[in-house]
Amino acid sequence: MLDSSSAMEKQAERLYCRDRLPRPVSQSITRRHRSVNLFAGLLGLISGIWLGVRWLPIVCPKIRLPFSYNHAGLVHDGNFFGGGDSLADSEPIPFEAHIMSKCPDARDCLRELVVPTMEQVGDKVDFELSFIANVSNKSSDVECMHGPTECIGDMLMLCAANLPFAPEGSVAQVSGSRTPPVRYLGFSNCLISSYTEIPDRTLVEQCALEYGIDFDALNECVSQQDDNPNHGNQGEPPLSGVALLRESARHSAELGVRTSCTVRLDDNVWCIRDGGVWKDCAREGEGSQVSVLVEEIKKLWKQRN
Repeated sequence: MLDSSSAMEKQAERLYCRDRLPRPVSQSITRRHRSVNLFAGLLGLISGIWLGVRWLPIVCPKIRLPFSYNHAGLVHDGNFFGGGDSLADSEPIPFEAHIMSKCPDARDCLRELVVPTMEQVGDKVDFELSFIANVSNKSSDVECMHGPTECIGDMLMLCAANLPFAPEGSVAQVSGSRTPPVRYLGFSNCLISSYTEIPDRTLVEQCALEYGIDFDALNECVSQQDDNPNHGNQGEPPLSGVALLRESARHSAELGVRTSCTVRLDDNVWCIRDGGVWKDCAREGEGSQVSVLVEEIKKLWKQRN
């Protein structure tokens, strides 16, 4: 169940929709000016409807509008992360966050360090969200520290990152093109901000709609149990959430990463968020500061480009 503040926010959103409905035209008009007032009332009605549609919040069901809600400052005028001053053929700096989807340290890590950094230098990094879980060597089982619902949360974020994506202005998906970081990190940050509610359907649908992620495709991906579904069929087979999670968890284990949240930059541990505090951070402990991390990324990028 959502907390009281979330309930109040939802109530406020419902009132906002209702307040935007056009007001009834006054009936106290004189016969002399009836035709003029009817015409003015009609214009007012049309204007009211137009304004209502123009500012209708995106939480209203089955209506997809351009991003008008900036969750944690992730979207700027519809553009991706960064200022766009890097070249398409430049060498990005590896930047990675290892998390568990139902971990409060992961929430704080994304909110306090990863997202603000991506807002400034997202065009200079090759970003990846990786996950920490136990993978069985004897079976296909995956065990998550905070239970099965955390595994579902991990799979939702991995599926969102790996869904096929059609670039802006394109009517078809480009082969090999996946969800841009601005969308899947925004979606993940949206989920993890209410990590205790994962995988509540309402939360997932709202975050998916907010960041342009196909909810039905997400659901299909998370529901897949086979590592390679529809193998042998023509075209690209559906994504398997459990296969993505197993691969991601093994990647974290191979790197020796066991703490959520561990931030790695240029293939080295940069900073760790554990037990509500920052630990083992680079630059004599100052690596938890966004400005320090941004400066390091800019320096590395300049050296290689």
